Amino acid sequence: MPRRHQSYQERPSRLDGAVVWTLDVPPGPERRPRSVLPDGCMDLIWTAGRLVVAGPDTHAFEVDPRNRGSCAAIRFGPGTAPVLLGVPAHELRDHRVDLTELWPRGAVAALTDRIARSAGPAAALEEFALARSADTGPPDPLTAAVADGLRRGRSVASTAAEVGLGARQLHRRSLAAFGYGPKTLARILRLQRALALVRTGLPFAEAACAAGCTDQAHLAREMRDLAGTTLGSVRRIMTGSATPGTAPRGVAETPESLRDEGVPAPCDAPHQTPRPIRS
Repeated sequence: MPRRHQSYQERPSRLDGAVVWTLDVPPGPERRPRSVLPDGCMDLIWTAGRLVVAGPDTHAFEVDPRNRGSCAAIRFGPGTAPVLLGVPAHELRDHRVDLTELWPRGAVAALTDRIARSAGPAAALEEFALARSADTGPPDPLTAAVADGLRRGRSVASTAAEVGLGARQLHRRSLAAFGYGPKTLARILRLQRALALVRTGLPFAEAACAAGCTDQAHLAREMRDLAGTTLGSVRRIMTGSATPGTAPRGVAETPESLRDEGVPAPCDAPHQTPRPIRS
C-alpha cells in the first residue's frame, strides 16, 4: 500500500485579511517536530471535535509529531481575532487554549455542533467568522493602520506618528490587538518579508537588506531568536537536503515532500489558561 503524505491546503478567506486552511496528517511513523514561525496571526482551529485558539507567538512553536488526523482552521490577520473573540491578544500570547476557556460552554457547544454537522468544517468556520464580524464590527482602524505600516516596512516611530499615537498609547493598544508591542510585531513581520524574498530565490544578504535588516548577520540573529533555526537550515530546506519536519512556515515550498511542513499546530492540548471571558 502506498504511503500517504500529510496534506496542507489554504485559501484566502472572504473575511478581510484571513486565511482558511486544512491539514490532514495520516497514521504512520512519527516525524520530527514541525516548527511554526511567529507571524502576528491568531487561529481558530477545529480538531478532534473541539475548537482551539492559537494565540500570537513570539517564538517558533513545535508541533507534537504524534498528532494525527484532520483539522480545519481560519487564521486571522494581526489585530483581527481579539475583536471577534472578545479577549485581548496578550492574554493568549504563546498559548493554545480551548475555546471553552474563553466563552460560555453553551455557546461553544452550539458552535461545535454546527461545525460537526456541516459538510465542510473549514467553510463553517469561515461562515462563523463572517457572521461574528458583522456583529462585532471591524478591528480598531488605528491598530489596523499600525499593522499595515509595519507590514510595509515602516519604522515604529514613523508609524506611530502617522496614526497620531504616543509611544505609551501605541504600546498599550498593540498589546491588546497583536499580543505584543509594536517593535516585536515589526521584527516578526520583517522576518516574514525576508523569508518570502528568500523563497523567490533571492540570496540571504539581498533578502536581508530588502526586508529592512542591517545585513545578513542581522537576519541570522533574527532567525535564531524568532524562528529557533539558522540560515544554514533554511538553505538546506530550500535545496531539499533537510529532513521533512524542520521547515518553518513560508519557507518549505519545494521539494513536494516539504510543501506541507511548518503549518499551525492543529492538535496540541491547551496549556496555561488565561482569564475566562464571558461574552
